Amino acid sequence: MEPHPAADPRPGAEFDRLFDRTGTGSIKWARAGAAPGGVIAMGLADMDLPGPPAVAEALAARAAHRAYGYTLCDPGGRDLVSRWYRDRHGVAVDPDWVLLLPFSPRTALRLLLEAIAPAGPVLIPTPEWAGFGEICAAAGLPYQEIALSVEGDGYRLPAEEFARRRPGAVVLSNPHNPSGRVWTHTEIRALAEAAAEGGAATAGAGGAGPAGGVLLSDEVHGDLLHPDHGLRHPVAVVAAGDLARHTVTLNSVGKTFNTSGVPSCFALVPDPALRSRLTGLMAGFGLWEGGLLEQTVQRAALRYGGPWLDALLRHLVGARERLTGVLGSAVVSRPQSSYLLWLDAAELGLPAEGARAALLDRCGLELSEGTGFGPAGHGRLRLNYALPTPLLETVEARLRAL
Repeated sequence: MEPHPAADPRPGAEFDRLFDRTGTGSIKWARAGAAPGGVIAMGLADMDLPGPPAVAEALAARAAHRAYGYTLCDPGGRDLVSRWYRDRHGVAVDPDWVLLLPFSPRTALRLLLEAIAPAGPVLIPTPEWAGFGEICAAAGLPYQEIALSVEGDGYRLPAEEFARRRPGAVVLSNPHNPSGRVWTHTEIRALAEAAAEGGAATAGAGGAGPAGGVLLSDEVHGDLLHPDHGLRHPVAVVAAGDLARHTVTLNSVGKTFNTSGVPSCFALVPDPALRSRLTGLMAGFGLWEGGLLEQTVQRAALRYGGPWLDALLRHLVGARERLTGVLGSAVVSRPQSSYLLWLDAAELGLPAEGARAALLDRCGLELSEGTGFGPAGHGRLRLNYALPTPLLETVEARLRAL
C-alpha cells in the first residue's frame, strides 16, 4: 500500500527550521506549560523535528483506502526487521525470533514479565527509566535496584553484583536511558550469564524453569547510535548460542523515527517456548500481532527511512557537541546514542532539591527531574536535545547566561 517516496534532495534540511507543534496535542509541550519562544520543552523523550516523509506518505495512502477493518499480520514484516538489523548494524537476526506487536514496548515488557514468571528477583540498574520499576510493581514482582558505577567518561554495569543476587530476570535499557551510554559487549554478555545462571538456580522455587532467567533489553534508543561512536551491541546478538534463549530484545520505530504516538514495537524472542507463552497470553487480552496503522508506519520507516535517519544522526551529533561544549563537567556520562544528556544540577549551580523548577524559573528551560529515574537520580536532570537548529541556538545562549 505504501508508495515509494520521492528522493529528498537534501535529507535533514528541515532540521534547520523551526517546527511548530501547536495544536498537535503534544504532551511534551503541554507539560512544559508554554509554547515555543518562551519556555523550551526539553523533558519528555520525543523529538521536535519532522519525521520521515515516507511515513507521512504511507499513512496518507493507507487512509485514502476507506477500509479500516481487521488486518492480518504481514509475514514480510519479520524479514524486514531482520534486514534492518543486517543492513544497519551488520548483525544476523533470525526472522523466526521476531514478533510484530501493535502496542508500546512498555506494554510488551509487562506481558513478557508475566509470560516469564521469574522465580528470582527482577534486577534493574539505577539510575534508569522509572517505568521498569512501575511495571514490576504492577505485575506483583519483587525487584531490586543495582547502582551503576561511573568510571572515566561514563557509566559502567557492575556485572558481578547482578550475578551475586541470582536474578530471575534483568531489565535494562540499551543504550542507557537517561545517559545515552552504549553498553559494551562484555557487560551485556555478563548480564545474560547472570540471568541464565540465576534463573536456573531458582527454577525450583516456582518459576518457568531455566528459561525463566532472562535478560530483557529495551533497545528503543538503539538505532539512534551516534556515527562517531562505533558499534552497537544488540543483546540478542551478543548473547548468541546457548545464552540466546535467555534474552529478549524490545525495539521500536517510535523513538528512532518520532512515531511514538502510533504505539508499536517488535520483540526478538529466540526461545520458541517463550514466544508461544507470550502470544498465548496476548490472545487472552484480545491482542494479536500486526495492526493496521502500526504496520503501515513500521514498514515505511524500515524500508525507506534510512537516509532520513542518517541525516538525523548527523544533526544530533552536532547538537550534542554544541551543548556539551557549554555544559562541560555538568554532563555525568557522555552520550553515545540518542538525544539525551544526564546532568549534575550542582555543576549548573542549581539546588539538588527542585533543580527542574529552579532551571525553569531562571532561564525557561524545562527538563526532566532526575528523581524520575530512581533514588540515584537525586540532584540530576535529563535534557533532550532533539531540537531544530534555531531552538538549539536559543538554548545555548540561555545556558551560557545561566
